[in-house]
Amino acid sequence: MIVKYDTLQQTLKTLLIQHSFADAEAELCATIFSRSTVDGYHSHGVNRFAEFLKTITDGYVQMNVEPECLMNMGSFERWDGKLGPGPLNAHFSMSRAIELAKEQGMGCVAMQNSSHWMRGGSYGWQAAEAGCIGICFTNTEPNMPSWGAKEANTGNNPMIVAVPSDSGHIVLDMSLSQFSYGKMWQLDMEGKELPFSGGFNEAGELTTVPKDILATRRLLPTGYWKGSGLSIMVDLLVTLLSSGRSTSKIGEMEAEYGLSQVFICFDASQLNVGSKHESLVQEIISYVQAATPAQEGGIVEYPGSQTIKRRTKHMAEGVRINDKVWDNLQQMLQQA
Repeated sequence: MIVKYDTLQQTLKTLLIQHSFADAEAELCATIFSRSTVDGYHSHGVNRFAEFLKTITDGYVQMNVEPECLMNMGSFERWDGKLGPGPLNAHFSMSRAIELAKEQGMGCVAMQNSSHWMRGGSYGWQAAEAGCIGICFTNTEPNMPSWGAKEANTGNNPMIVAVPSDSGHIVLDMSLSQFSYGKMWQLDMEGKELPFSGGFNEAGELTTVPKDILATRRLLPTGYWKGSGLSIMVDLLVTLLSSGRSTSKIGEMEAEYGLSQVFICFDASQLNVGSKHESLVQEIISYVQAATPAQEGGIVEYPGSQTIKRRTKHMAEGVRINDKVWDNLQQMLQQA
């Protein structure tokens, strides 16, 4: 099914309003989900939307709440998300970090008691579009074994790094497992295997079959022991800075909510005045892309470059959405 961006965004907005979102909140949340989808991240966009609505109807996400500031230390602030919708809390937190960065050169916002932010890269793009270098990360429920462990005892805690550029923002958006759960759900739904081993099956063997990894919840950490160590450090950072729940405490709850998150911004225009920022960015990106492609006729990409290509194509032509996913959204509209 090929769906135009405006149709997708309006469909999601209507469903959000039906689930007690105010018009402005529905507009923003629908835009976050829709942009994730046209950027090619269906797993944390349209494919995840029905599950997002269920967290509201199940009572894990609270409506009609506003984040509350708990601590202000100049360029650092701590907020309580009150279990509000994750995308709205994350957008708010990054907006506040941007404001602090514009005022003081850098800003850091830590939020406790939030909900799943869906695609973390949304907030990296938000920072870059505001002319800021952005960094953000979150913890999750225990859903990945640390290196050497057999059961899930840490999270695939996503982290995002974004750098603004006139020729296209550079945005790294990665979970700390080789493949996110969302990506594996998507490939399993499409009947496809992973391009590389992504975890272990019941026999303890590395596999590319997403269904087998989903069954064991034994995801392979990104970079093996390095990704495992980084996951533990992310959990420490977000928990200590937000004074919120750790992955361990989230795992004691009946569902994944009450997450801890951190958003950091630096105002690029204050760090390097005039054209210095862009010249430094191009120095690095040009050097990266000057390398000989491993495959003849290939292109050496950098974080965010393929996202821009997908976005341009999908905004012009529409985005392909799984028939079952789209039909389910239409049925939800009719039942409301």
